[in-house]
Amino acid sequence: MPEHLGSPTRSLAPLHAAIAELPAFRGLEPGALERAGFTGLAHDHVRIRGRGLILRVPRVSQWGLAAQINLAYQTACFRRAAPSEHTPRLEAVLPPSVRLPMGALLVEEIPGRKPRLPGDLAAIARCLNAVHALALPEPAARRPLLAPKDPLAHLLATIELQAGFLEHTPLERDAAAQIRDELAWARRFVAAPPRAPLPRRLIVTDSHPGNYVIHPAGKAYFVDLEKAMYALPAIDLAHATLYTSTRFDPDVDAVLSPEETRAFYRHYLAAVDRRAADALRPWLAPLRRLVWLRTTTWCIRWHVQSRSENGWSRQRLELRLRRHLESCLTDFFAPDTIARIRAEWTERDGEAVVV
Repeated sequence: MPEHLGSPTRSLAPLHAAIAELPAFRGLEPGALERAGFTGLAHDHVRIRGRGLILRVPRVSQWGLAAQINLAYQTACFRRAAPSEHTPRLEAVLPPSVRLPMGALLVEEIPGRKPRLPGDLAAIARCLNAVHALALPEPAARRPLLAPKDPLAHLLATIELQAGFLEHTPLERDAAAQIRDELAWARRFVAAPPRAPLPRRLIVTDSHPGNYVIHPAGKAYFVDLEKAMYALPAIDLAHATLYTSTRFDPDVDAVLSPEETRAFYRHYLAAVDRRAADALRPWLAPLRRLVWLRTTTWCIRWHVQSRSENGWSRQRLELRLRRHLESCLTDFFAPDTIARIRAEWTERDGEAVVV
């Protein structure tokens, strides 16, 4: 099995050869590259010592995009989000090659640490505010980023695709039944949604807390710009605070109380004008339900696909991360955990949790 770049036994020579072809890095010493000490599910990260830069090296496209298209998409994500001043600066793009089959992005390294919850929730809310506040381009100018005409239908299609792996995951009967109940609700909701207008903005999509870095000055930066699109801001707000999100990263791993979740939403809504806040409120609770289902079915898909040899094989992950994710999946798939999460919308008014 090929080793990932984060493996201590894997040579960084091919990556050094690729970066040394850029004019700004000619003469770069091989020893200037070092493993960054964190490896995501779909990317390896290598630091250029003394330059304040990180090489972000894809192992796989989570959306199944070809290497060049995946790299172009991520490039657009970084460039579109840059005016928010809450994302890393993109410095250069290394195209796919024999040395780097998926290519790489050279991005600013944000100094800092992973979020500590609930203390950094306000900083995360400000980060999302800044991204969502960016001007919405005209439809023709939104490409290559996704900009679905019906964001709810697009979200449901993602859920349905991932739910196709449900039959291949050994869930307890009650757990599978609860997930199917949620699928049935999602289909009904998307078929007849509220009449409220759908607010559309640039969103980061994969907004779980592990994808932020908290700068020493307290500012939150979103660093995993792989899946940005023009869709519903409530998606980002939900994914930043759901149980399945706040537990996902081993360096965050927190459980928010309803009041802590409400405080996050209040921080976010206080920074937008009243008209925008009023337009967003009808979507906050139902999007939490849909995003939980999206996240849970994603976990089901990963549970199946990561057992084979591919770019996001669990065997490529650092041992601590792999063990944490496997523990999380056991928790996320437990009937009692699912019932406890669902109680937010099945036993009480979901609006009470987010407003």
